[in-house]
Amino acid sequence: MAVINIILLVAIFCITPAGVIWLCRRYAWLGKLGPIMVLYGVGMVVGNLPFMPEQIAVVQDILPNVMIPLAIPMMLYGCHFSRGEAGLQLKIVASGFLSVCAAVTIGYLLFGQHIAEGDKVGGIITGMYTGGTLNAAALQTIFKIKSETYILINSYDIVISFAYFVFLFGFGIKMFRRLYGQGAAIAEDGGEDVDAQSEAQGSNPYKSLLKREGMKQLGKIMGVTLVVVALSAAATLLVPDDWFMVVFILTLTTLGVVCSFIAPIRRLELSYDVGMYFIYIFSITIASMADFSNLDLVGGVNQLAFMVVAVFISLFIHALLCRLMRVDADSMMISSVAFINSPPFVPMASAAMHNKKALVTGLGAGIVGYAIGNHLGVLMSQLLSMF
Repeated sequence: MAVINIILLVAIFCITPAGVIWLCRRYAWLGKLGPIMVLYGVGMVVGNLPFMPEQIAVVQDILPNVMIPLAIPMMLYGCHFSRGEAGLQLKIVASGFLSVCAAVTIGYLLFGQHIAEGDKVGGIITGMYTGGTLNAAALQTIFKIKSETYILINSYDIVISFAYFVFLFGFGIKMFRRLYGQGAAIAEDGGEDVDAQSEAQGSNPYKSLLKREGMKQLGKIMGVTLVVVALSAAATLLVPDDWFMVVFILTLTTLGVVCSFIAPIRRLELSYDVGMYFIYIFSITIASMADFSNLDLVGGVNQLAFMVVAVFISLFIHALLCRLMRVDADSMMISSVAFINSPPFVPMASAAMHNKKALVTGLGAGIVGYAIGNHLGVLMSQLLSMF
């Protein structure tokens, strides 16, 4: 019975995106929200249905860890890259780290002082919002805070992240591009990626996969990608466990970029769309992890407010600093997603912005966050304890 439940759940998470894509093309108002936002909403509902079998936890653990390694290289194959990324990366990393530290400090002074072990919670969310959940887990082990507190941090994070995505994808992209007075980095490409939205609402690229040529191309895409994933996994055998995710994502990204310079691979025009479908599966699965039963909105109001300030104030400080440093709007937003939500969410943001080139920028920033998040979290905890 358990195996049957797992198969059914995997089928639900893998097939639902196809239905949502069809609905978004069928109904204009859903199309404006976009498949990712709709899938996030559906996932949160599905994850909190009272009759969901306990095996959903197994599926929630496996699917995201499979989808992201497949999606990242696929979405990079068709990209065209330019030089001069180092200066941009330095600006957005410095701005992102400073923004999170400033926002966490503000949140601690307003709300964090009123919760138990507030300085340690501040250190954990600093690591979480510059690196990712892996950094938060590592810092929880270092600080040894109560498990109940850590569970609340993760539960709040999923809900806050959803609100963050609603703002950024629903309003923020247009708002920041307008405020920056430019069409963002994608304008340099002659609008190649801006047109992705109109293309998505017109012809359906997924129909091609049902044809003979599409199936042949899918086989090639999967073959190349499995080799890339295998090589990336092999590279992690040479490093300590703490560096697994950093090296794995870095190698995936590097090999994906290398493949983009190989003409036969670059001509696999369906690779981006296949990778995007894996991101849709990732989106609904991640959203289903939001457990509303763990949300203590009354007793944990200070902790919730602390994290809300850390996320949204850091976004606006980051936006201000990037504007002062003349960083384009899309690079600012994709790096914010990389820091606040971690690199696995970068492809999702890139798709929402219809900007393929932002993918590498975001992944690069997120990898640095993975590498430094633990150190920054410990440093921030020490700093906050002085107040």
